Amino acid sequence: MLRVLGRTTSGNVQKVLFALEEIGAEYVREDYGRQFENTATPEYLAMNPTSKVPTLVDGDTVIWESNTILRYLADTRAVALTGATPAERTEVERWMDFLLAAINSGYLTAFKGAKLEPADRPAGFETQIADLHAQMQIVSAHLEEKEFVALGKLTIADCALAPILGRCLNFPYDRPEMPGLEAWFKGISSRPAFKTATG
Repeated sequence: MLRVLGRTTSGNVQKVLFALEEIGAEYVREDYGRQFENTATPEYLAMNPTSKVPTLVDGDTVIWESNTILRYLADTRAVALTGATPAERTEVERWMDFLLAAINSGYLTAFKGAKLEPADRPAGFETQIADLHAQMQIVSAHLEEKEFVALGKLTIADCALAPILGRCLNFPYDRPEMPGLEAWFKGISSRPAFKTATG
């Protein structure tokens, strides 16, 4: 049985759980990370040298980095969650890479800043939030009148983006309307698999 090592509150763990629930795969999730203080042990570091979550264990195969785990699950258990050709796969994976390259830094800034009083936020905070919103607008424009991120069906791109962008939409900062992104997330967040994955 698949083992998912990671806390349920992690957006990156939620990506993997979302995919597993959509696939209907049997798995067990084990509490690792942050409050459990168990990702710096020699045993965990032997599996995942980053000391982060999630880590997926599939028999003798150990995978870390959430987007890599999603690709592995699609390749081994649910080919319908990715493209059927190399060209189609680029349509899926470009958005997964965009999440990491363009969204993630601003997301982390926003996540940490939401816990601080405005006066305690670091220099350049507003600029970083403005850039996050600009990157989100790119996604929103792409999603206008689309139900899914790529190929007209649920893919691992949706699994990767939804837990993170859902949080970005709900951070307590003023932002422009993003109708494409908002409508997409409303549809994705109504899926039973997403509700189970995100609690």
